Amino acid sequence: MWKWEAEYPRGVMVMVHGAAEHHGRYRWLIEMWRSIGLHVVMGDLPGQGLTTRRRGHIVSFDEYIEAVEAWVKEAQKYDLPIFLLGHSMGGLAVIRTLQEKRLPIWGAILSSPALGLIQYPPAYMEFLSKGLNKLLPEMLFDSHLSAEKVTRNPEMREQDENDSLYVTKVSVRWYREFTNAMNLAFKNIEKLPDLPVLLMQAGEDKVVDKQIVKQWFDELDISEKIYKEWQELYHEIFNEPEKDDVFLYAKSFVELHL
Repeated sequence: MWKWEAEYPRGVMVMVHGAAEHHGRYRWLIEMWRSIGLHVVMGDLPGQGLTTRRRGHIVSFDEYIEAVEAWVKEAQKYDLPIFLLGHSMGGLAVIRTLQEKRLPIWGAILSSPALGLIQYPPAYMEFLSKGLNKLLPEMLFDSHLSAEKVTRNPEMREQDENDSLYVTKVSVRWYREFTNAMNLAFKNIEKLPDLPVLLMQAGEDKVVDKQIVKQWFDELDISEKIYKEWQELYHEIFNEPEKDDVFLYAKSFVELHL
């Protein structure tokens, strides 16, 4: 994990990236949090970025939960209010971590959380994956998660196309664990602690099914929750041309609870 410290700290933001990506894609957002007085703690999830495990593969989604828990424990050393921000699969990891662990979080921000997909593999592939999960769990296949699907920002698209750390293939086991985690996010929805949640969803998401995300949000029974849909924005709302507006909205949520 890595830490970026603010000059006059008021809190800590622990960020969790999405599938295929890594912490290096969050330089702008890291600096924005630092500019308002938040330390940032972030790492690369197992099987992604600079981690040594085989890229695109995990044995269990619990590896992600353990990673997020470890980053929060590191943030606790600052003895400041802690916030969690998870994007896409990172949002799912945040949800599952909060459902399984009791962490001292002041609030959570979910960015287009992966609670359901626009496109799943064909039915026959879905069936085959269940058998391959037992026989060849490390078998890789194309994720079909292209830069054109996630952002309208031409600079980010070009960066992703030349990013050697961007994961383009995922394992059968990764897929099965990912889909199981989505199911558990709904099944265990009542286990999410009663803390402030801001869920910001891309209005033109071509990866995550926003209707399923809204369904999960509506079923969430907590004291304080905010749903914000960003019309016309693609999946990666913090990378879109309107990212300054997105950040200001997230910033207001954090400052409200500091």
